[in-house]
Amino acid sequence: MSNKRGRSFLKFSEAITTLVGTIIGAGVLAIPYAMMKAGFLTGLLNITILSISVIFLYLYIGEIVLRTKGNYQLTGYAQRYLGNKGKKIMTLSMILGIYGALTAYLLGIGQSIATIFGLENHIIKFFGISLPLNIGFSLLFFIFGTFVIYLGVKSVGKSELVLSSTVILIVLCISLLLLPTIKIRNIINFNIYKIFLPYGVILFALAGAVAIPEMKEELENKKRLLKKAIVIGTLIPIILYIIFSLAVVGNCGDSTSEIATICIGDKFGFLMLLFGNIFAIFAMSTSFLTLGLALKEMYNYDYCINKKLSLILACFIPLILFFLLLFFIKQERFFNTIGLTGGIAMTLEGIMIVLMFKKAKKRGNRKPEYEIKRTALISVFLIIIFLLGMLYTILNALGIIF
Repeated sequence: MSNKRGRSFLKFSEAITTLVGTIIGAGVLAIPYAMMKAGFLTGLLNITILSISVIFLYLYIGEIVLRTKGNYQLTGYAQRYLGNKGKKIMTLSMILGIYGALTAYLLGIGQSIATIFGLENHIIKFFGISLPLNIGFSLLFFIFGTFVIYLGVKSVGKSELVLSSTVILIVLCISLLLLPTIKIRNIINFNIYKIFLPYGVILFALAGAVAIPEMKEELENKKRLLKKAIVIGTLIPIILYIIFSLAVVGNCGDSTSEIATICIGDKFGFLMLLFGNIFAIFAMSTSFLTLGLALKEMYNYDYCINKKLSLILACFIPLILFFLLLFFIKQERFFNTIGLTGGIAMTLEGIMIVLMFKKAKKRGNRKPEYEIKRTALISVFLIIIFLLGMLYTILNALGIIF
């Protein structure tokens, strides 16, 4: 009996870790800046509303996978319940999300490396054009990252458990060191007019929908535990994000940087700067390699595109987007890229999940281990939040509102 319980607990823990590891990534680095810009209390309200929304959204996915015989990923469920158009829209949202993330990581890695060496304000000449030196570091990493993705190193994808554990440990250590020195004046700002400003960044940082189908498979005959695993696996990153943002904004205030670890280093000395930015580079580079490899293999395996063209599509499109951002966006490139990605790609994914859930309630072919009842009002609330958030993101990107 004890062995059976031990195995059940192990499977339950693995399912939670899968979701936590998928959600927690480089997005944690941008949340403090977003919350500082909006006002910390405004950001806290934002993250509270979005967290509740995401928990319901992931519970919806859990019920979808439990109502459906067989194993699929999000695109497979979209095709089953929303047809080929639904599959195409879901695929588009996933590809846009990955491209946005890869572009943001190229920007962030170069900035973090330049900060370590104190070269963030230095200029280089590139084909006769003056560019900040951090762009040169981004290009060097791009060459390295593309080579690793070309080799198809499978261990990159398998390192997620180690990465997520390391990220949690480092973020907690930094937060515990900084919490005793926070200044109350930095965390009592509220501005209702900026309620949607952190929307895209927070949604980007909470993205983890693709983990739910995998969690169902991990739980095997313990699928009744899926609901609890989803709630716990989503709450852990949420609590971590709030504590980290409180520690960073509480100390850095208006000087909070786009990549949170940079302002921490500026305020607390070289060792914190080195430690924090190595962590940032580690988090972003591993995410870049994992996502880049997944995208290359999707083109190669799912769409039967040859390996060389798959590599070009996976890696060089983000490079093109990287240069477009350099020429058309003059400041806050990392923040704006993550915000735009979360505000459009992740929002589109969320709307599709709500629509899939409604169809699965009627057309599912098995009895689920749990069921979310009285969902009409919740679904309307989610759609309204997502549509308002996407509208703000688009208008903000066009410069119509700020």
